[in-house]
Amino acid sequence: MGRPDGEDNADLSSDDSPWSDTAWSEDDDDEGSLSFEDSGEGSGLDSDDGLEEEAEGAEAGGESDSSEDEAGPRNTVGDVPLGWYKDEEHIGYDINGKKINKRDREGHIDKLLRNADSDTNWRKVIDAYNDEEVQITKEEAKIISRLLKGKTPHASVDPYPDYVDWFEYDGKGHPLSNAPEPKRRFVPSKWEQKKVVKLVRAIRKGWIKFDKPKDEPDYYLLWGDDTDTADNKRQGLSYIPAPKPNLPGHEESYNPSVEYVPTQEEIDSYQLMYEEDRPKFIPRRFESLRSVPAYEKALREGFDRCLDLYLCPRTRKKRINIDPESLKPKLPSKKDLRPYPRTCYLEFKGHSGPVRSLSVEATGQWIASGSSDGTIRVWEVETGRCLMVFNVGADVHRISWNPSPDKPVLAAIVGHDLLLLNAEVGDEETQMRTKQLLHIDESALEEDAGNSSCHPNNSYDVLLLDDKKPAVRWVKHDKFDGITLIHHKIYDLQKAEVVKKLESGLREISSISIHPGGDNVIVGSKDGKLCWFDTDLSTKPYKMLKNHSKDITNVTFHRRYPLFASSSEDCTAYVFHGMVYADLNQNPLIVPLEILRGHLSSDRRGVLDCKFHPRQPWLFTAGADSVIRLYCE
Repeated sequence: MGRPDGEDNADLSSDDSPWSDTAWSEDDDDEGSLSFEDSGEGSGLDSDDGLEEEAEGAEAGGESDSSEDEAGPRNTVGDVPLGWYKDEEHIGYDINGKKINKRDREGHIDKLLRNADSDTNWRKVIDAYNDEEVQITKEEAKIISRLLKGKTPHASVDPYPDYVDWFEYDGKGHPLSNAPEPKRRFVPSKWEQKKVVKLVRAIRKGWIKFDKPKDEPDYYLLWGDDTDTADNKRQGLSYIPAPKPNLPGHEESYNPSVEYVPTQEEIDSYQLMYEEDRPKFIPRRFESLRSVPAYEKALREGFDRCLDLYLCPRTRKKRINIDPESLKPKLPSKKDLRPYPRTCYLEFKGHSGPVRSLSVEATGQWIASGSSDGTIRVWEVETGRCLMVFNVGADVHRISWNPSPDKPVLAAIVGHDLLLLNAEVGDEETQMRTKQLLHIDESALEEDAGNSSCHPNNSYDVLLLDDKKPAVRWVKHDKFDGITLIHHKIYDLQKAEVVKKLESGLREISSISIHPGGDNVIVGSKDGKLCWFDTDLSTKPYKMLKNHSKDITNVTFHRRYPLFASSSEDCTAYVFHGMVYADLNQNPLIVPLEILRGHLSSDRRGVLDCKFHPRQPWLFTAGADSVIRLYCE
């Protein structure tokens, strides 16, 4: 089927489109045959021959390209309007999330030349949804032709078939019966009469009873409860009487006993109290009832009473007899949850200021502490002996051991710097390995030695920015076997993706600890609340514990035992049993075990840090009283 002769433009209008009657026609007698007219131009072949070749190619290659059985749609945007991708270079995304680029559209001149070269090019259409070019088959062309003429898509379907009367009956000329009405329709039914007589007999003998309205009594109980009266029994919501004030006691008497009358000193002390804490009535003594003056707050209290009756909502609560012991959760016995730290076994003394941070070595043999007195101390856990003292000259905010036990390196935040120290513990081979780790190559920066400004020590730049200026510099320490990290600029780290955001609802978070399993988190706040998060369950706290009266300074999990602890500035440390089950349908078990006391308050501060022993159920606490305590079983 070719294009009409004399067409100048490549785009076909509604008048000269290939689907019009001028291009091809159908025989009315034979609905299945389709005839094509010669276009006069093209490739030189007959139109019928060209269509037969295309039909053979379609049969050899299968159905049309637009068939959904051969390949799924390329566009995966779903119900998103395609107009949103009008100005974009892509039209959707594949299964790997990569963009699907649009195909290059040919111009009008190329389309005109292609239509002139091929007689079958007019049967190619653009599928905007999948962004591909589809060539319709001969059968599809027949369907489109019939739709343009207002006919049914398939020629074998007759939209107006002849009516076939499937039923035969007598009197076809009268669909309704013209027989006269029978006499029984005008005579009362004797069966209905018998039914009425039967019901009347049942009512007279009392077999059928009707609900009679209850007679309301004209009297009422003078001293009875207001809820028993019929006037107060409303339909729908039940009547709730107003609460009655308490009856007066001995204090309200005009001549009470001496023990009820306060002294003048007690009356003066009432003025120092808050208004809501003051007693509402002060008893007084009078010789006779005639000497009692009028109550000065009678009008005010009556007005408040009316407001309470008018504005305060009231609800009726039914009392349920329940044993209070049955409401308590059934927790396991503490004896079954041992071992856990209970008593103070050892004290580490030597600091002259508050101990702000603790860290236990990976093997559990050494412990390091940082204090506000400007010193870092290394202790032996079993004996409590102080092995090393580093005088860093500034407050130590945080201290931590290297997780690798074969390289005993201490990291401490001193002032605004990060200091890495050789703890000088272990055998000679371990100390030599640590010194090599902290060694700085002095010849690495000979070229930049002149550019290094006003620092007397050699330094090694570990990170350079785009402008070739050092962003971070490791500086060899003057006094100790260690290096210091100095920041020169603020630089962006590699961007990280937020996996989940936990909503604690706390005022200010002070500490956080992650369970060794990785699915549970505990968070401590400065308002004395501890939150347990189950990340697999919800983003909101699973449990919220309010045990401390002051700020929580630190929370920590034990790496081997189902224990976690919290320290606070109220000079206490709480130890809890926290069992996390492998079964996801079972919630974690949280049981409070022990309250550890012993630290003294200094400048309104108590326990500043707490850490568990990596192998034993022991707990270390650091207090503002410059003492470190070890609690054991």
